[in-house]
Amino acid sequence: MSNPQQLRYTKEHEWLSDAVDGVATIGITEFAANALGDVVYAQLPAVGDTVTAGETCGELESTKSVSDLYSPVTGEVVAANQDVVDDPSLVNTAPFEGGWLFKVRVAGEPDDLLTVDEYTAFSAGN
Repeated sequence: MSNPQQLRYTKEHEWLSDAVDGVATIGITEFAANALGDVVYAQLPAVGDTVTAGETCGELESTKSVSDLYSPVTGEVVAANQDVVDDPSLVNTAPFEGGWLFKVRVAGEPDDLLTVDEYTAFSAGN
């Protein structure tokens, strides 16, 4: 399992891209996708919703369980990935590419995100 170097990660297994023009992309890691199993349903925050760092903002349902989706940052949702809503298996097949979940106009810089090395060590212990 290879986690992209340019992303930052949470202990809830979400990833966050660097903000471009104030907007960051969010998804779940390959580790989380594998732990969930085959994702069959995605409930994502809607465009215009405000999300808060560390709080739930949606859920992913798999053949094994339902898992809450947490936002790693606070801000306004500016896009939700309709492709994932239509085909939730993208979360499993391309968690870092086409399986991204939503985009947020970030309000403030998050301070508790992990580097790829920190996240890899953390996920190896889980």
